[in-house]
Amino acid sequence: MTERTIHLVADASSRDARKIHVRPSRQFATVQLDRDSYVDAEYSRGDERDLPADYLAAVDRARDAAMNRIRYEGYLGAFYWGNGPRWIDLCARFRDVEATVEALRAAELQHDYSKLHAIAERLALPVDEWLAPGERELIRGVDFDSPPGVFLKFLRAQASKSGLRLNGRATAGSVWVRPTLPAAQKQIREMFPEQYPGWVDRWTGYVDLDDAPLRPWVGGGGEDLSRGAIPVQFQQLETPSSDKCPCGMRLRDIGDEDKVHRVHHASWALGVRVPKGLDWWGDLAVVTTQSPISWRRLAHQVACLPQREDSYDFPSWSHVGEPEASTDNYRAYLLKVDERIVGYVAAHDTNEHRRWDLVDGSSYGVEDATLRPRIVLIWVADVYRHRGIGATLVQALATDSGCKVSDVSWSTPVSPAGRRLARRLSPDGIWVSW
Repeated sequence: MTERTIHLVADASSRDARKIHVRPSRQFATVQLDRDSYVDAEYSRGDERDLPADYLAAVDRARDAAMNRIRYEGYLGAFYWGNGPRWIDLCARFRDVEATVEALRAAELQHDYSKLHAIAERLALPVDEWLAPGERELIRGVDFDSPPGVFLKFLRAQASKSGLRLNGRATAGSVWVRPTLPAAQKQIREMFPEQYPGWVDRWTGYVDLDDAPLRPWVGGGGEDLSRGAIPVQFQQLETPSSDKCPCGMRLRDIGDEDKVHRVHHASWALGVRVPKGLDWWGDLAVVTTQSPISWRRLAHQVACLPQREDSYDFPSWSHVGEPEASTDNYRAYLLKVDERIVGYVAAHDTNEHRRWDLVDGSSYGVEDATLRPRIVLIWVADVYRHRGIGATLVQALATDSGCKVSDVSWSTPVSPAGRRLARRLSPDGIWVSW
């Protein structure tokens, strides 16, 4: 499926610019109703009407059903949408794109929302039935169609949204489930009924029927080892906490189940894994602004780690467009250890330097116009710090530039870790530049 645009009003002389954009991605397509120019024209005439509530309700219902269906079929990413009055976004499986386009057309031009409701009804999933109380086996091809592992992951997310705990297990052709309602979730819903309209506790006190199917034992502990156990007791203590991880990200990111944080933290701690399709013949790679795009993107990926860690506004490597020569010989050094990039230096050449003795508060020396390599930023993966990686990188920069380590210039301000490294490499002082 290719990207396309459909004008709602086919008359070329019409000033009505409403149109529908269809933008496919790997697993679904985004169908967007573009009302931007139309809304501007309405405003110019003094008409600032919002979209009807029935319109928005039908769109929300169709969107929720479509997103649930796409997740049910295995999609794990995020959805992004606008909800008027300028843009309305719906997602659709490829087989549902035409029906979604027609539903939006009918809703926009004829104020007929029945097609949106029809999409919602056709795509609706029996989540309430799947999460009904009791131990049971859901059979693939009978109760659900997606692979058992995918279905179980989807069902866990739906149970979590409902405040349920899902005791589930996927087999070759089925999924065993036993939804239960934790006491804390029950208490929350009873304390704030206005937040959960229509909620009914179907799980507390539920007893399986005598002829209910018995889940096969697959090893491990028995099913009833907690029967009669004493509940865990909790205490409130004042403990130091921080909302920011040392890697620079938030400690909790509920929106993506902490996946983005875990991936970023692993790269920050262990280094960035070398891409499989990239030929790396040595330990150190020197990437320039004219290197192949795969190398320049890799340098940018590594540069984003110290940017996040130290809260810089911009990454130290941003050359990810077309290859172009830089007047200051801007370059990045990537050090590989254990098939991971654990060290990074961004550098360029400049002829504006002053001498500094590395003493806090001391003044800089007279200006020197010698062309020297200047360290823009140096970074080492957390696990590999204090192992001489930083010194190795500075020595590699000096060797590649044909100068001594003491002749390398450092960008100011020099961080405390940078000062410790500089004192070890050049105890008599360093060159600094801005």
